[in-house]
Amino acid sequence: MQPIQTASTVDLDKFMGDWAVIAAIPTLIERAPYNPVESYQRNADGSIATTFRFHQGAFDGPLKEYHPTGFIVPGTHNAEWKMQFIWPFKSEYLIAYLSEDYQHTIIARNKRDYVWLMSRNRHLDDATYQTLVQRIADMGYDTSKLIKFPQQ
Repeated sequence: MQPIQTASTVDLDKFMGDWAVIAAIPTLIERAPYNPVESYQRNADGSIATTFRFHQGAFDGPLKEYHPTGFIVPGTHNAEWKMQFIWPFKSEYLIAYLSEDYQHTIIARNKRDYVWLMSRNRHLDDATYQTLVQRIADMGYDTSKLIKFPQQ
């Protein structure tokens, strides 16, 4: 299978901030997330402070929060990162799609095991959602594994 193409360039200042996780082929830590949000902030050393938070099992369920660190891969126009949850392991993090207005993004992996569809807004209209799901399918993912997360 061909490697996933990344966004041609990512303006990190525009990319920073909060992203609602609308849907995903999730990892093990993303069990029954409600209102999941991934937030990014640049560190002085060039790494990316990341906060992933959600309520588990219900909108009023226990708050879960994780703090991985993102590392930009040099020469990728900021579109490829390595995400570190536990030292010394780093996972592939590809900004495979980014809308021109920085309102929607798809984070992918060449293994096609996980994918995240994120938006600046908690709610997407059906047409936009279906267009983004088609992009994920076009990357070679089995979209029947995609789970839409509750957002309010």
